[in-house]
Amino acid sequence: MKTDPQTVPLYRLAHSRTGDKGNRSNISVIAWHPALWDLLVEQLTEDAVARHFAARRPSAVRRYLLPQLHAMNFVLDDVLDGGVNDSLNLDSHGKALSFLMLELPVAVPDALRTHLVGGP
Repeated sequence: MKTDPQTVPLYRLAHSRTGDKGNRSNISVIAWHPALWDLLVEQLTEDAVARHFAARRPSAVRRYLLPQLHAMNFVLDDVLDGGVNDSLNLDSHGKALSFLMLELPVAVPDALRTHLVGGP
């Protein structure tokens, strides 16, 4: 019997690292398992990430695919409140933005659920 896709946070499918330069955040997403790669490419689009980060008001979101690593890199412009030297934000470096990325909801079909990490 086929069931509907289960929506889970991205951290069940991937891990992430974040860097920054000026007012630009650089967020990598790396699949926990190669079988999840195509699903991540399908659902983690530039538009989906821009919507997810809407409160940070990125002026641009670009995605770079690294298929041999089962990873992708997103570059978000103007999301750090001016950057390290210009911001009153406590986390002006943007390191915590990987945690925001990892909360992005992903619909996972039944066939791929065995590759998810963590609890329900």
